[in-house]
Amino acid sequence: QVQLEESGGGLVQAGGSLRLSCAASGRTFSSSGMGWFRQAPGKEREFVATISWSGGSTAYADSVKGRFTISRDNAKNTVYLQMNSLKPEDTAVYYCAAYTTRGTHVFVSDYPYWGQGTQVTVSA
Repeated sequence: QVQLEESGGGLVQAGGSLRLSCAASGRTFSSSGMGWFRQAPGKEREFVATISWSGGSTAYADSVKGRFTISRDNAKNTVYLQMNSLKPEDTAVYYCAAYTTRGTHVFVSDYPYWGQGTQVTVSA
């Protein structure tokens, strides 16, 4: 089992930056792949970024590629999402999620463990 708690959300102007953190508890964190997803009002939850258990493999949605960076610190049981050059369309609730199977996963259904989410609002 993996328990997840996000932090770091807030209100920022367009062009600004935020860093989200996801603190994990549970014995399987270091062997879990991690992902960030987001959900805007009236829209489905969508993939943002993912990182393998070792941190050696990452993948990003096209909409955030070059602006967002996912990383992890297994010693601190924490995964991060550095978000730069934020746009109003990045406004959403951001969720941290974990999976324990092999491979790189970009679908909501691949992740059995989820945090409660943190709100990110980008003003124009």
